[in-house]
Amino acid sequence: MTALVTLGEAMAVLAADRPGPLACGTPLRLGFAGAEATVAIGVSRLGHPTSWTGRVGADSSGTMILDGLRGEAVDISRARVDDAAPTGLMLRERRTPDHTRVTYYRRGLAGSRLAPEDIDPELVTRARVLHITGITPALGDAPRAAVRRAVDLARAAGVTVSLDLNYRARLWTREEAAAELSDLVTRADIVFAGPDEAALVVPEADPASMARALLLLGPHEAVMKLGARGALAATDGGEAVQDIVPVTLVDPIGAGDAFVAGYLAGLLDGAALPGRLQLAATCGAFAVAASGDWEGLPRRAELDLLHGDDVTR
Repeated sequence: MTALVTLGEAMAVLAADRPGPLACGTPLRLGFAGAEATVAIGVSRLGHPTSWTGRVGADSSGTMILDGLRGEAVDISRARVDDAAPTGLMLRERRTPDHTRVTYYRRGLAGSRLAPEDIDPELVTRARVLHITGITPALGDAPRAAVRRAVDLARAAGVTVSLDLNYRARLWTREEAAAELSDLVTRADIVFAGPDEAALVVPEADPASMARALLLLGPHEAVMKLGARGALAATDGGEAVQDIVPVTLVDPIGAGDAFVAGYLAGLLDGAALPGRLQLAATCGAFAVAASGDWEGLPRRAELDLLHGDDVTR
């Protein structure tokens, strides 16, 4: 049985290694990224079998992405190489030390061509958790239908549905996002959101009140990601808060997805709510302490590293 199944877009990334405008000769680091792929890698590194469904192009970037996921023990048997469109690209510029500017090349490309027929019913219905985000339905009608099909299959089989709202303003308007995400929230068991994202579907208020409002829509767990203020979660059985795990910030990209990976790994471990939040915060800290979207995600044996001394024996 695959513990976690997810689906979505993965793209090649060219990221500047140093601050300043892009110019001839700027050093760029090649990698790949995708919110759902990051979660799959994070949960896999913590010892649970994961699977990612998506499309990449029949090109070197697509090969790199699939090889990278395979190397992280993520099942890619349901991933599809699309001969009709190339792999998408993300160009990440560190314009100043504190400001990152991202340009996406994704419209009409392989990742945005995910379709309902790409979803394997047996894979979904035998999973313990289906994880989706608000990015995939924003990519177009076919990806939106693929997400709905996966959710329908999971709910019919009693599989836990995890939803990270993950609103992307460049992909759709707040009104479009609110309509689709409101429906998905009612069909999810666990919802992750920042306060601004939660305001798409519930009245704006303090984070605890927004989490409780999300529960009233149907989920059993609502987790609010609060950045430097930590996180809080409301469930049918109570509430819990979590401070950040302090580290030296290197790269904030990927922190939210790392947090989700840790929380879901804790859920798969059978941990209680405080333990799930602690693991989520630890994974988020590892992510921001290294460059890249997923490269810094911890393995199980490393989890105590941020809470102990700095000497490896």
